Amino acid sequence: MTGAHILVVDDDPDLLRLLSMRLTGAGYRVTGTASAEEALVKLAMERPQLVLSDVQLPGKDGLALFDAIRAQHPSLPVILLTAHGTIPDAVEATSRGVFTYLTKPFDGKALLDVIANAIAMEGAADTASDGGEVEAWRAEIVSRSNRMAEVLAEAKLVAASDASVLIRGESGSGKELVAQAIHRASPRSGHPFVAVNCGAIPENLLESELFGHVKGAFTGAVANHPGLFQAANGGTLFLDEIGDMPVALQVKLLRVLQERMVRPVGASHAVPVDVRILSATHRDLDLAIIDGSFRKDLYYRLNVVSLSLPTLAERREDIPLLAAHFLARLALKYGRKVNGFAPDAMKALTTASWPGNVRQLHNVVEQVTALATTPLVPLALVQRALRVPSVEVLSYTEARTRFERDYLVGLLKITDGNVADAARLADRNRTEFYRLMQKHGLTPGLFRSDGSVAE
Repeated sequence: MTGAHILVVDDDPDLLRLLSMRLTGAGYRVTGTASAEEALVKLAMERPQLVLSDVQLPGKDGLALFDAIRAQHPSLPVILLTAHGTIPDAVEATSRGVFTYLTKPFDGKALLDVIANAIAMEGAADTASDGGEVEAWRAEIVSRSNRMAEVLAEAKLVAASDASVLIRGESGSGKELVAQAIHRASPRSGHPFVAVNCGAIPENLLESELFGHVKGAFTGAVANHPGLFQAANGGTLFLDEIGDMPVALQVKLLRVLQERMVRPVGASHAVPVDVRILSATHRDLDLAIIDGSFRKDLYYRLNVVSLSLPTLAERREDIPLLAAHFLARLALKYGRKVNGFAPDAMKALTTASWPGNVRQLHNVVEQVTALATTPLVPLALVQRALRVPSVEVLSYTEARTRFERDYLVGLLKITDGNVADAARLADRNRTEFYRLMQKHGLTPGLFRSDGSVAE
């Protein structure tokens, strides 16, 4: 937050001096004024990131000043300082959009905490940015944390090369956003960025999606289809959840990476492709290599450079920024006049566990935006959204994998471990059913009544 500009309004010269010294000592740039009229003149000359005003002022009071500010700058946060006699007015003002109020005498640390939250919410104190060029390539990544700064510095360095990058991180941590940022910072930025989730496409369709097919290659192939490698020619292909790619297809992908040639399904010859590969996974590929579900040679091809994304819990200083960013977008989407979070609501966000990472935070903010009826989101709405079951923040791939395993377990229990009967019930051939069982670490013996019982 350091370096943000704060306009302080108070007709008590001693308090104005004290506030200015305290905020300047915290790294803020302060402009002090003694009246609402003078504050509006200063505001016309330069828009600050926050206004801190006493309620009782000569001439226009703090509430009238807030109304004038809101008419000109709807998103500019205003904090009111109030004596006990004006608390009802200040409380009423928060329902109209004042960020919050503090009663005199106020705690210095509490004041700094509220100001820091307000500026983060407003999102305008971006003095830590690296300039327009850097912001252009990483514009979609909202962060000021040191952990993310390190990742982004490495991402920018590797973007200049053509090396394959493996992006590791938990589900919902922003792997695709980092891949897009690398592409935008690379010499290939003028060419396509094509993303495919390897776990979301059925195995029998994934090969055709990646490599393409020719007309008549299989039932339903009524026309030539170029595939995603050819669609990304000259640019970047992002293989999300690469750890979920079937082993048989891993062999074909490795051949494409080695030869830089792709042969569509049903074609008699291969065509050259010029594609940079970025991939991502939430799985431990080292363990996948040990259990045979991921090829070591493909791993080395993809993992020339590795980037590891922190969880949201490891970058908590970014939560107010992300919450404000999502709130602004979603308020526009839902047509809501919501401009911030109450201080206790923001505290609840910053201290939550966030097992679903940034995706879960987005879901929570979306829910509270849709239900909010006041300019500031209250604590009760945030607490309600945080109690949503974790299934709400599962990625499609995670939900599909969980259902698939539970489905197989159910069939094998019903058939007492008889794979032929289970495959028939699933309307799948026995070879395919065995492959699905292997994928999920299931064996028939676990389900036979004369053996151990499945979980």
